[in-house]
Amino acid sequence: MVGTKKNAIKILLLDDDDVLRHACESILVDSGFQVSSGRNPDEGLLLARDHQFDIAIVDYDMPGMNGLEFMRRFAKNSPLTDFIMITGKATIEMAIEATRLGAFDYLQKPFHSETLLAPIHRLVEKRKNIGKSSSSELCFEFEGETVRVIGKSQNMQDVFRIIEKVAPTESTVLISGESGTGKEIIAKAIHALSPRARETFFAMDCGALVETLFESELFGHIKGSFTGATATKHGALEIAHGGTFFFDEIGNISMSTQGKVLRAIQEREIRRVGGSETIKIDVRIVAATNLDLEKAIRDSKFRDDLYYRLSVIPVQLPPLRKRKEDIPLLLDTFLQQYNLRRKNKPIRKVQKSAMDAMLAYEWPGNVRELQNVIERALIIEDTTLLTLTSLPQHIQSHAKQEREPENMISLSEAEKKHIHNILHNTNWNISQSARILGIDRKTLYDKIKKYGLKK
Repeated sequence: MVGTKKNAIKILLLDDDDVLRHACESILVDSGFQVSSGRNPDEGLLLARDHQFDIAIVDYDMPGMNGLEFMRRFAKNSPLTDFIMITGKATIEMAIEATRLGAFDYLQKPFHSETLLAPIHRLVEKRKNIGKSSSSELCFEFEGETVRVIGKSQNMQDVFRIIEKVAPTESTVLISGESGTGKEIIAKAIHALSPRARETFFAMDCGALVETLFESELFGHIKGSFTGATATKHGALEIAHGGTFFFDEIGNISMSTQGKVLRAIQEREIRRVGGSETIKIDVRIVAATNLDLEKAIRDSKFRDDLYYRLSVIPVQLPPLRKRKEDIPLLLDTFLQQYNLRRKNKPIRKVQKSAMDAMLAYEWPGNVRELQNVIERALIIEDTTLLTLTSLPQHIQSHAKQEREPENMISLSEAEKKHIHNILHNTNWNISQSARILGIDRKTLYDKIKKYGLKK
């Protein structure tokens, strides 16, 4: 049944108790909310295909799957939905788990209409405040410095809202996005806005170490466990105890190591390499990847159980080409940052043709590439105006292609030519080329192989 009135807030109500469900539905509809109701989780998931819900009120004890499992599944496709759990047999464990998964509140049956409406009204006020915010940035303190994530585009505003909701919880977060989109800074924001903010934030690049060394760094090792292990060493997960552990590019670890990572996350304990003692750990897990992990699962390159454990709350970062309205803001931020090095001649303005070229370019290296381009331009530019000629040739030529449609080429062909030009100009210095492109060495090697580039 669906009830509608003027209030824009849409509520999903799930309970297999017909009497209670109808009573709650009447209260909500009479209060002006739009309500869709169902008897079980399957009906809820079907309703979610056709509706975007602001709030979901879910019974804990339902046939098929309980309310917590429903929250896990539902949140993957609707991360902005707020949950209220209702139950006839509340326990401390259930309350803790519901809160960890991001539930705003939970109500114990039986309850009065005022008890039902109170958390909803608090959520309505919270959403009103979010809606009124015209902020184009997310600010937080990290290691004594103020960090700003820029984004007035709608897709970045959605990311900010997810971060604000998930940061105070203990939920595991999987951040997906292309190289250079800012996955690590989002992980830092989640940590800085969480109750663990005063504790350790430990980031580990999963693609930078060979498998055997990776396990030693992650779990630690005991003296004599392998050649060169001259002393017992604490692992990164131990060091991060009480804080947040960030697996950067987790899609790069081997299948065998994935199993050990899964066990550590599930059991909240580890064994050092060569040891038998189990060590308890208390860390909040945040992971990031530039790969399509669902495809990797189909290709038998990533464990599905680890994926589901990591992606309790998924955060998808948009590429810069899909948020081009943020480019002027980002440009201004980088100019302020790098102008500190040009005390005598700070750049105050941007030539229109230069701005047009940057807006026309597709930015395969995303925000990191834009930052590198601005840093380069300020070194080259002799005036207080950022001109078209201070930009790399491939960005200038891209602007010309926009004016000459007959010469337009595909994004992949443009990327191929751009990478080849950078490699040629650096005499195939992989490290230097990767820095200019704003990607890591492994990603560059993958693209060289993909496009069949040769020296």
